[in-house]
Amino acid sequence: MQVTKYAHSCLRLEHDGGVLVVDPGVYSEPEALDGADAVLITHQHPDHVNPETLARALERRPFTVNGPASLAGVLGDAAEALTVVAPGESFTAAGVAIRAYGGQHAVIHPDIPVIENLGYLINDVVYHPGDSLVVPEEVQVDTLFAPIHAPWSKFSEVVDFIRAVAPRRAYALHDGLLNGNGFAVLDRQYKALSNTEYQRLEPGSRFDA
Repeated sequence: MQVTKYAHSCLRLEHDGGVLVVDPGVYSEPEALDGADAVLITHQHPDHVNPETLARALERRPFTVNGPASLAGVLGDAAEALTVVAPGESFTAAGVAIRAYGGQHAVIHPDIPVIENLGYLINDVVYHPGDSLVVPEEVQVDTLFAPIHAPWSKFSEVVDFIRAVAPRRAYALHDGLLNGNGFAVLDRQYKALSNTEYQRLEPGSRFDA
């Protein structure tokens, strides 16, 4: 399975001729959706889903959009493609086995309502948690994408999340709001403290999983 890391929280996975895209939001490159057979959306925030870009891609090539029920209210013209996914559900998307974890977005502030969020274990190898720090149970994750920076996150909690998942390697996710100064500080600290092989990939970077 070949994985391409796009900007912020977007991944593109290619496996046995199928193309699976996760969280193509407003910060990610539209070309991530080229040739997509299925899309996974973790939650409704615009940095994880761009309804206009999805609708345009669906006009060119139909595909399924998988995600929590609350997406129906934000997808607009793309809503007809939605297949609702529940926490704990296993399914196949673009020929790849998927299992959904969690159910809720991390708390941003007590005054802000908590929305739905799903983490996805992809092909029993790659884990994308969306905007949560939910640890998948009874599975050994090979490749973790860890959300390294967000309004809802705290550095120590993300470090403990990576340690709890205990993957073979961890790559940075949810990094679209950082500048060079932030990258320098966080890259150094995560490498020192995460207890695994940690790396931040530039958008467009590819690797085999």
